[in-house]
Amino acid sequence: MAPSAVGGMFGPPQTVSRESGGLNTTIGYWYYEDTYKNDTSHPIRQHHVYSQVSYGSKNIWEIYGRIGVSDLKIFDASKSTHIYTTTIKDHFEENWKFVGTLGAKGFVAFNSIFGIGAFVQASYNFSNYTDNLVGIYHSTPFTDDLKVKNLWNVNFGIGAQATVPYGIKLYAGPFIYYAEADAQLACGIPGIQSGDQRIAWKNKSIIGGYFGVDIPLAKGFRLNIEGQYTDRFSIGSAITYTY
Repeated sequence: MAPSAVGGMFGPPQTVSRESGGLNTTIGYWYYEDTYKNDTSHPIRQHHVYSQVSYGSKNIWEIYGRIGVSDLKIFDASKSTHIYTTTIKDHFEENWKFVGTLGAKGFVAFNSIFGIGAFVQASYNFSNYTDNLVGIYHSTPFTDDLKVKNLWNVNFGIGAQATVPYGIKLYAGPFIYYAEADAQLACGIPGIQSGDQRIAWKNKSIIGGYFGVDIPLAKGFRLNIEGQYTDRFSIGSAITYTY
């Protein structure tokens, strides 16, 4: 099986908190796709809804914490490679589980328009994802539980930012990341990759790129839209309020 470790948006390199220091809060949605591997590769897909609280100051730095929920779908996770093992379904699916994220960013402005920043962000799934596996082995029906647990990831990136008219911020940059999770069947089923032992699954690609736009709305609200590409493309949006 393949794991997932959704982290979500990185946001603009520069904090949107007041220059004198203060909070900003965010509600966001993230559509996440990637490819994870052990002996074989599997595409994964997640929908992530989250809330975030950030504190930043002097237009230079920001720290933030995020809590949300995410589902998980792993394609061909239950597909058998054994001639005598047949499963009823090939895909792993589980509904909403809690995810936590912590991050920090720093920014250096060259002038009123251009600047560059860096960030670090890490996420961890507090709950296990479990799906039921039903099939036939040697004409004998069986049922088992497929479990994905200890999902985590860490990201580090840099980004260039340009502030254009109306206070709109455009940003883009590269990042590196590492993600891992444990996959396990309750019992060993021939032809199902995780078997009866714990297997660590990892992200296929360690390098990605991200880009986005941060748009002022009204009365302290901002709209952030961002895309990321690793082995597959992900996209999301968020509404931020600055206090």
